[in-house]
Amino acid sequence: MRSTTALRSLQPTARMMFRQSPRMMRPVPKEDQAGHTVSQRLRKLKQIPAELIPLAVVVGFAVLAAGYSSARKFFVDKNLRLSRTGAAGRADH
Repeated sequence: MRSTTALRSLQPTARMMFRQSPRMMRPVPKEDQAGHTVSQRLRKLKQIPAELIPLAVVVGFAVLAAGYSSARKFFVDKNLRLSRTGAAGRADH
């Protein structure tokens, strides 16, 4: 008799069974970026706080200046080693 009680405890009960999730009654929300035209995107720019525009200009200028400085360093600096030198470098090429 003890074995049957052990087997009963292994059988799934109503609480352990999987239940189907309830259906949502509201429609699926539209994606925020779906079908935007250029004019709609320009209207969204008005939602950016005015305090962030100068910050964006300064950060953009800093990124451009860093890119220009790095590119100029690669093209102008004669001491910059851009390839291998020595016997090991000459043997590969």
